[in-house]
Amino acid sequence: MITIFLRTILIFILLLVAVRLMGKREIGQLQPFELVVIIIIADVASVPMENINIPLLQGIIPILGLLVSQLVFSYLNIKFSLFHQVFAGKPSILIEKGRINEQNLKKQRYTIEELMEQLRVSGYPHLGDVEYAILETSGEVSVIPKTSKNIVTCQDLSIRPIYEGVSRIVVLEGRIFEKNLSALQKTHQWLFQKLQEKKVKLEEVLVMLVAENERIFIQKKE
Repeated sequence: MITIFLRTILIFILLLVAVRLMGKREIGQLQPFELVVIIIIADVASVPMENINIPLLQGIIPILGLLVSQLVFSYLNIKFSLFHQVFAGKPSILIEKGRINEQNLKKQRYTIEELMEQLRVSGYPHLGDVEYAILETSGEVSVIPKTSKNIVTCQDLSIRPIYEGVSRIVVLEGRIFEKNLSALQKTHQWLFQKLQEKKVKLEEVLVMLVAENERIFIQKKE
């Protein structure tokens, strides 16, 4: 029983390191060869964990081999565009100049219902508002709206926006985050003064966020 526990911990650590080395990506952003590697690694890792008669090395070596293969593929994918097109594919235009490209839709085995769903997720429920919709190699759909539907920015209105910077947690469940408070160049005296202004006690705070421009968000515990 202890042997199975230790083998599981070792393989878990190895998988954690392997996934970390593969890079930070969401499942929906994985290239096809990356998804294949993850599926195979998961299958290979389960064998030595379930069967103690199989040497642990027989599980570790395939995982390391798959990791090296993935790193090599990623390098080639970056260096050579032809390699990227063969193994990762290339983007496909599903909507072009406001019209659905039926040929590409059929080629990608993509239904109009699925396309409309992706448009709604992107914030464009009306197809008439879309100039281009591109199916990326990761499987996500990028939407480019028509010019009349573009979001107006501060630059368009010649307005200078107020810089807010990154918001940091300075209090969480009544506990002060000293590192974040120092990063904001604030003292305990400043913190308690702000809490007093908001009429909130430290122990009552669920979370307190402070931006670089001193914009404050406080939520009390229930």
